[in-house]
Amino acid sequence: MKKNIVILGSTGSIGKITLNIIRKDKKKFKIKLLSTNTNLSLVIKQAKEFNVKNIIITNLSKYNYAIKNYYKLKINFYYSFDILDKLFSEKNIFYSMVSIVGIDGLAPSLKLIRYSKNIAIVNKESIICGWSLIKKKLKNHKTRFIPVDSEHFSIFSLMNTLDYSNIDQIFITASGGPFFKFSKKQIQHVKIKEALKHPNWKMGKKISIDSATMMNKVFEVIEAKNIFSISYKNIKILTHPKSYIHSIVKEHNGLIKILIHEPNMMIPIHNSIYLDNQKKIITKNINLDYLNNLELCEIDINKFPLVNILKLMPNYNSLYETVLLTINDFFVSKFLDKKITYVELINFINKFSFNRHFLTFRRKYVRNLKEIYQTRDYVYFKLNSLGI
Repeated sequence: MKKNIVILGSTGSIGKITLNIIRKDKKKFKIKLLSTNTNLSLVIKQAKEFNVKNIIITNLSKYNYAIKNYYKLKINFYYSFDILDKLFSEKNIFYSMVSIVGIDGLAPSLKLIRYSKNIAIVNKESIICGWSLIKKKLKNHKTRFIPVDSEHFSIFSLMNTLDYSNIDQIFITASGGPFFKFSKKQIQHVKIKEALKHPNWKMGKKISIDSATMMNKVFEVIEAKNIFSISYKNIKILTHPKSYIHSIVKEHNGLIKILIHEPNMMIPIHNSIYLDNQKKIITKNINLDYLNNLELCEIDINKFPLVNILKLMPNYNSLYETVLLTINDFFVSKFLDKKITYVELINFINKFSFNRHFLTFRRKYVRNLKEIYQTRDYVYFKLNSLGI
């Protein structure tokens, strides 16, 4: 019997990699649902190839176009993730991949937990803002959570258990992005084109900018704190330009474990799908030149000052995480729209992250989804009033 698969965000890079893996093993899997925001032509192509009968299109104009022009395909088109409750029964899905971008990915993540035996969430915003809600759902429905970011999947793999109490320290590696070798003076004059040139990974514009500012590592530390139930003081960031080591875990028993793989998201995604029944994939041989010169260093705070934001984070899931994500999203968008310079991007994120009023959200626990969305909307309203 085929195993049911759901892929939310199937037209993005993670979704396409997931489909590439399943394409090689079509006899084993049945894709029950795909989703996209605006890439209608690609999701239709995917549905035809994998014989998918259900597609969620979250862009209203694209959804209306689909139901008007593709009705002959006998595909069910939906506009809302609310349909998940009607499409599936409990534990009907073997594996769900959630790779939707933004806080809006949290609601479908929470819904899918009930119906999934295994859920892989690449959506950083969900894990950062709504982990307490996700954790409760996972426990109630006995669903296995699989982190798929290379750093967190590495830690997950090293522990080989859901009991993380033996972790003493976690070291998350960072390539340093395109400006790792830049001086502070050079950084003053960088252009958008330069900020988008990640040295090792092919990523979207938003995450490429987060990598350049090192904000993505701030978010990954928050994720690690949540997923592995470890204090911030026990998580460190190390720069590692080659992106060969993805994590280092020091255990209470004195063992130090290092996980290495080439910078290719196919590896963690493949292993998340075949977690219980490992399947061979073809990858590059071990790079001894890399191993003999790992170049691991503590992060340069002067060059990447946004890492200091971690000092503000409470050791519980608060609404401040939503504030922080929203501040970053707002100013990255302004930078990509050429409204502010790269230096202004750093300064604005830093300034408003330390804003007294926004810091009060550190004392507010996450109680429900509605509060997260209200907090996001409130922060956007405040920032928009600046007139930048």
